[in-house]
Amino acid sequence: MSRYGSVLGLDAIRGLLEELGNPQEDLKFIHIAGTNGKGSVLAYTSTILSKAGYRTGRYVSPTVLSYREKIQVDGEWISENELTELTEEIKEAIAGLETAGAPIPTLFEVETAMAFLYFKKKSCDLVVLESGLGGRLDATNIVKTTVLAAFATISMDHIGILGNTIEEIAADKCEIIKSGCKVVSAKQKPEVKKILEEKAERTGCPFTEAKPELLIIQKETYKGMDVETPDFGNLHSGLTGEYQKENLATALEIVCALRKEGYKIPEEAVQIGVAETKWPGRFTSLRENPPLIVDGAHNEDAAKKLAISIRRYFPNYRIHLVMGVFKDKEYKKITALLCPDAECVYAIHLPNEERTLLAGVLAEDAAKYCENVIAFEKADAHSDLEEALKTAYRNAKKEIEENQKSVVIACGSLSYLGDVIQIVETWDKA
Repeated sequence: MSRYGSVLGLDAIRGLLEELGNPQEDLKFIHIAGTNGKGSVLAYTSTILSKAGYRTGRYVSPTVLSYREKIQVDGEWISENELTELTEEIKEAIAGLETAGAPIPTLFEVETAMAFLYFKKKSCDLVVLESGLGGRLDATNIVKTTVLAAFATISMDHIGILGNTIEEIAADKCEIIKSGCKVVSAKQKPEVKKILEEKAERTGCPFTEAKPELLIIQKETYKGMDVETPDFGNLHSGLTGEYQKENLATALEIVCALRKEGYKIPEEAVQIGVAETKWPGRFTSLRENPPLIVDGAHNEDAAKKLAISIRRYFPNYRIHLVMGVFKDKEYKKITALLCPDAECVYAIHLPNEERTLLAGVLAEDAAKYCENVIAFEKADAHSDLEEALKTAYRNAKKEIEENQKSVVIACGSLSYLGDVIQIVETWDKA
């Protein structure tokens, strides 16, 4: 387990799973790939399936609130004791690999194998599986019993790893399609749709693209939306943001495809499942007066959608933007999209020292678009984040007291939003 990180290739996880008795072969999967929206599609789909009476596993990457969030059954995280027991079982399997001189798995491969083992022990009817990096050589793509392959929106991300064009990236991600499974996709760019359709046709899989334009929003605030749908009537979702209508449309298309496969998913299960779906860190409201929103807009496409959401829900507001990003992301495009609308940008560095973009570098770039920029880099990442949040919130609250509209938005990387949520919870307890 010493090889931390993610290495593309399936040899190591294949060997590990063989040592564990190939638990994945006794499971059925809804496998989700894409760039933005995978987690929300997973959350909607798995919650609906649980409400329909299916014991449903969730494999989530990345997590926001806790490491244990990664592996869930019917929305319940794996317990500390179960995590410890499975870790010991996997250590024994890895020892066997080392003795045989076989490839040693990375941390992500270990986590993936652990999830499969857990879902088998819990006798899951279905597992909603979120891919990690890409599709073709991602550790999750070891599965062969895919009932349905789903695709959230595909855009430019992990450039140079998955490919240098959107077509190359789509060609990598489409490899999760297995012969004979159903294929459901979010609304895609024409060049992406063509690649997905062609792969589905080659493997004998029926292909359906979601139609978010058929979902009519009846009422919407930054806390949720009421949507009229052609197949399931009126639905209420607590998830909101420019992208959530697309994600909901994709999840509902998955439900329709599963119904055709014989899965019994009553309309009531859909209504309750959508209403009870939670997905932290995706345009999530943490506080009122002034509002404090967190959103993991970590690439260009996500930043575009966040910018649209801000203008939709907070027109004529003063925007206080707390930002932290990784240096291997397209941070210049993210700042260009989000910072022009900001009253003030509070630049922070992230706990991951190897990947974080330094607050001073981020502040320098943000200053091209916003006059008021503050870099927080005097202490450790957590202390600087707390100070940035307190400063932003104090400034926004002062503006409200002066009868101005004001909002605080923490965005950039998903990796630090759990810290934001925990910090704000301590304010409420104080």
